[in-house]
Amino acid sequence: MSSIENVSNVMTAAAWDAFCDGIKSAGKTILRPETPASELDRAEGLRYLSRLTRVSLEMMLECADAEFPIFYQASNTTIKIGADNPDNIYLNATVRGDREYRLRGTRGTVPFLSFATKANRYAIDGTMASTGELDAARLEVEEDGSFSIIVSQTPHKGNWLPMAADSSMLLVRNTFLDRTREVAASMTIECIGAPPKPAPLSAKMITHSLESAAAFVRGTAEMFADWSERFKQKPNSLDHLDQEICTRAGGDPNIYYLHGYWEIKPDQALVIEVRPPDCELWNFQLNNYWMESLDYRYVPICINKHTARLSVDGSLRIVLAHENRGFRNWLDLDSHLSGTMLLRWTRAQAHPVPVCRLLPLDQVLCD
Repeated sequence: MSSIENVSNVMTAAAWDAFCDGIKSAGKTILRPETPASELDRAEGLRYLSRLTRVSLEMMLECADAEFPIFYQASNTTIKIGADNPDNIYLNATVRGDREYRLRGTRGTVPFLSFATKANRYAIDGTMASTGELDAARLEVEEDGSFSIIVSQTPHKGNWLPMAADSSMLLVRNTFLDRTREVAASMTIECIGAPPKPAPLSAKMITHSLESAAAFVRGTAEMFADWSERFKQKPNSLDHLDQEICTRAGGDPNIYYLHGYWEIKPDQALVIEVRPPDCELWNFQLNNYWMESLDYRYVPICINKHTARLSVDGSLRIVLAHENRGFRNWLDLDSHLSGTMLLRWTRAQAHPVPVCRLLPLDQVLCD
């Protein structure tokens, strides 16, 4: 689009009209004939679009200046994307492959801390390919807990997080086992050699930002609805998924992901049994159809290596049901009759697939 067209679109507010039309078109994903049509699922679908709209404007407009990056959260308690991990605090920042950045922070005590650069292409083809990885196991930390990381294409001594020419996002994961005792890492980011102040907002910048925001909403909603439909082909099971697919969507290469889809009536329970492998961390979570984690602020929908109660032989049994009849590791379906689920093994020596059995609720024995 020429500079004259950009100016015209801004002066006439055509750029805003196009943004609104793009957001409106994303509603077609919620209305697909194969998506759940209950009042709850449809209401959550509309809320999901509103949440994606909020974060798209943060990502593509408010926090989009790669020369003046600031941290925002693409997933938190009220914005959820792609089976967001309830045990995580996510931090995101916009970067550019032709610049260098300095990340300063304090390590904290979370058991897993990772940094990654990504080529964020959710708005284009639904991918967020990794362009560089660094985690706490390789992080040089001072005695006082402080650290500094250089983020660049050019290798650096010490803590270095690689970028590629198309890197556009920095993603930090703080992963907890016990939020009541563990402390997240804190950090700041700066672009090395940035100008004294940001450039004034231009017609080209606002037009591009609004176009990208609308495309992000559409692309993200469509991609994860496609994922849910894939998992739906084998309901009430957890199975291997090509891990490259997970990594291309923004997953951590240190984590092995087992996705699934569940359908459980009020008089049924899904019993999941597995022997956890030797690993740093693991967790299991429940999501809705749109692959948003259920509201872990108020109901137990997630279990991890710290909170789970294992059997004497080291095996794990999780019970998914609409009510708890004294089950040891019970997770609440929170009024949903169907949804998605995810089991993560972090730095595991093996990746066992759980046995999943859908049973009448009355036949499930208490622990």
